[in-house]
Parts: sequence; structure tokens; C-alpha cells
Amino acid sequence: MIDLRSDTVTRPTPAMYEAMCAAPVGDDVWGDDPTVNAFEQAVAGHTGKQAALLFPSGTQSNLVALMAHCERGDEYIVGQQAHTYAYEGGGGAVLGSIQPQPVENAGDGSLPLEKIRAAVKADDFHFARTRLLALENTIGGKVLPHSYTQEATSVAREYGLATHLDGARLFNAAIATDTPLSALCQPFDSVSLCFSKGLGAPIGSVLVGSQALIDRARRWRKVTGGGMRQSGIIAAACWHALEHHLPSLADDHRRAETLARGLVNLPDVTVTSQATNMVFADFPQHHAEPLAAWLGKHDILIDLLHSARLVTHRDIGDADIDKVIAVMQAYFNHHG
Repeated sequence: MIDLRSDTVTRPTPAMYEAMCAAPVGDDVWGDDPTVNAFEQAVAGHTGKQAALLFPSGTQSNLVALMAHCERGDEYIVGQQAHTYAYEGGGGAVLGSIQPQPVENAGDGSLPLEKIRAAVKADDFHFARTRLLALENTIGGKVLPHSYTQEATSVAREYGLATHLDGARLFNAAIATDTPLSALCQPFDSVSLCFSKGLGAPIGSVLVGSQALIDRARRWRKVTGGGMRQSGIIAAACWHALEHHLPSLADDHRRAETLARGLVNLPDVTVTSQATNMVFADFPQHHAEPLAAWLGKHDILIDLLHSARLVTHRDIGDADIDKVIAVMQAYFNHHG
């Protein structure tokens, strides 16, 4: 099955399974898991932060970051297209009593600096207290320019705001721009990194930041149900991915470019964006259902509505991309 719905569908490699089976483990809630402890130290080193904390998911890592930075009645500035605002169940508001202040994203995924400034509330008891700026990189596959993140976090500091980065696909940004991970993390007080997307681990995200921030986050991880036991098995998978799977991200990006070029040549199909490992395309609405069925008959899975996101990943090869393009071309040839 050629699954282009997301890079979350990847499965562990045999070598990753071996690393998981060989991992020494202990009870992580007691701080006794040696693999988790060593892995967290390694990630902190890679990102240039003081400390790191392993989570089951990026959604929980982001939520805990919000709760570690903010108190009840505080607010965070966030993009309307950001995952933390639009796709994480409103967790900051529901569980943290933290109000989001959404700002419209620019075409490149950034939040315009003037809109950030305008969103900061005055120190007045009528308003929620603005405490945090949250950005996302990559966002819709697009890489935020490093110069922009430096400027945006500087604006936040002018207003005394903390800064958080949803870096679920920050590894893609690092590979795409040939920039060290630590440089991309440097402007932010906290960063959430996901290992179960392009890197191919079955589970696991890590929050990095200062020791004080991670100490607060550890408490909120427990409160939100994220205390784990022999989680060295998870850490070992993530660690293996970190050490062995980064180079393959460049292949994902190349294959996404190839896919986009192939889609451009299809009738009435518009490629609206391609960056890193994501292709966004608009298909004629009357073709959506029959095209999805046609692709399914050829063992191709795509989340196909009027507008579709197609995501390449380490379980997709060059021949798979060629097949997707050929099967789509055959569909349009057959259906006129």
C-alpha cells in the first residue's frame, strides 16, 4: 500500500525493532530508566538546551509546554493555521485554562511581526494576560526563515513574552536548510520535537528547554496522564531514528518535488504548495470521490477532498511516486 496521507504512517525498521528489544529499561516515573535518561541528555545536547523530557505524543508535549509557560487566565499568541490552535482539540483552553489569541498566518506560514505586536494585550485586568508566543516550523511543510524566527522571538522578548516552537517537523527544516538543529532551537525557550513523523519512530516526542521549564513540564506531564514506566523501549526507537534516519529526509523532500511536478501536468489539478515533504493540491470536486476509489483499487491511499495534502516519507520510494503519477494520469485519461 502506498500511503500518502501522512508521514505518521511509517513503521519501525528491523534495526529499530532490534534497538527497542535491546534497550535496558527501568521505571521512568521513578527516574530509573537508563535509556530514557541517556536519550533525553542526548536530545538536550543536540538542541543546545539544558534539559529534555520524553512524551508519548507531540500533542501532549505542546499542551504541557503551554501549561508550563502560562497560568490560568493567561493567553498565548498563535497562528490560525498552527497545529496547537487548530488540530489539538483546544487542549490549552480546555485543560490549561489558557486563552489562544489567533493571528492570521502569512503565505509563508509566518506571523507578521506587526500582527504579533498588535495582539499583545495591555496590562489591564479586563484582558487575558499575554504570556507566550507559539510558532510552528515547518508549517504546512514550509520552513520558517531563521532570520524571521530571530526577529519574532526578539519582538516577544520586548514584551516580556516566553516563546515556544512546535517543531514537530523541525528535523525536516534542518535538513532542508542545512542548518544545525541547535541553531533552529536557539531563539526559543522551549521546543517540541516529534520522532514519529519523518524520522519513523512508532511513538515519541521530546520537549526541550531550561531545567526550570522542564521541571515544571514534568509535573504537568504527570497531571495530563503522561507518566510512563519502562519507556526506554520508546526512547530507544526515537534514539535509533535520530542517529540513523535524518539523511532520508532529503529523499522525502526530493520525492515530494517529483510528485508535485507530476501533478502539475494533470488536467484541472492545481498544485498550491510544495515544500519539504508535503504537496498540497486542488482537485476538481466532482472527481474527488471517483478518483479516491480509483486510487484505492491500485493500493494508493490519499486523504482526498477538494483540496488534498500528500505527504512523502521513508516508506515511500521513487517507484511509488512514479506509480502514483501514472495511476492518476490513467484516471484522467479514462474519465476525460
